[in-house]
Amino acid sequence: MFGFLNIYKPEGITSFDVIARLRKVLHIKQIGHTGTLDPFAVGVLPVCVGKSTRLIEYLDDDKEYLATVQFGAQTDTCDKDGQIIKTYDNKISKDDLLSVLKDFSGEIEQIPPIYSAIKVNGRKLYEYARTGQNVDIKPRKVVIYNANLVSFDDISQSAIIKIGCSKGTYIRSIARDIGEKLNCGGYLTALERIKAGMFSVENSVKLEDIKSIGDVSKILIEPAEVISGNFYYMNEPEKKSVSCGMQIKIRDDALIYKDENHNKTAIITPVVFFIYGDKMYGVGIIEKDIIKVKKVFEVL
Repeated sequence: MFGFLNIYKPEGITSFDVIARLRKVLHIKQIGHTGTLDPFAVGVLPVCVGKSTRLIEYLDDDKEYLATVQFGAQTDTCDKDGQIIKTYDNKISKDDLLSVLKDFSGEIEQIPPIYSAIKVNGRKLYEYARTGQNVDIKPRKVVIYNANLVSFDDISQSAIIKIGCSKGTYIRSIARDIGEKLNCGGYLTALERIKAGMFSVENSVKLEDIKSIGDVSKILIEPAEVISGNFYYMNEPEKKSVSCGMQIKIRDDALIYKDENHNKTAIITPVVFFIYGDKMYGVGIIEKDIIKVKKVFEVL
């Protein structure tokens, strides 16, 4: 099998648990996901099956979330699974929240939660946290494309915020930082990833609905459908050359660029994806008027 799955991860299991279940269904080891979701979080989890794991580096890393934030308290994990370490008496208004959200736009610096898998001096941060050790956590630069208020409940002091962001952004940190700016504390009570690159929640499949190899075959996504970049449509002689790792000379009418909406635009990157019979066959690098072979997927 070769392709991607758009899995909707349920609450209460890890992203690795999803992979483990799929391995049992497919009876293969070569499966991986493209971005971890915390156990309490739900939503889009792109999964690579077979040799498509070699395409992870070419997938769009941008994400979009619906984050439910509870104000009035702070937890040690910045989410509902942690222990409350501080409470606040002051209330906030919708206007207060809208004003602060303006600060979460563009490139920002954020400090990851102490309960995270980021490594410092060879150890994961949560290992320091569990032993009560102090550690200097360096701020990281991330990009916030949008942080829009979906709803705010004045009585419960909770809000749902839609956040579009770059890879490596911690939504738990955003919840914590919003609470700090408002001097009322804040932590996540729910988190749903609604988009990961070109994978959206509308097209996702529930993990519990995948019970056989046949189920997977019906929903397996051809990589060419969800990757943007240069596409080179090979003829039969070129396919044979690429299969042997031999470079090929570019035919201008065979090379096009497709953006994230698969609109044809100008060529902007040296990486090119070999296509044969509407399926992705490999990856190459453009050098002047030739394409050198970088990877080949034996899927035909």
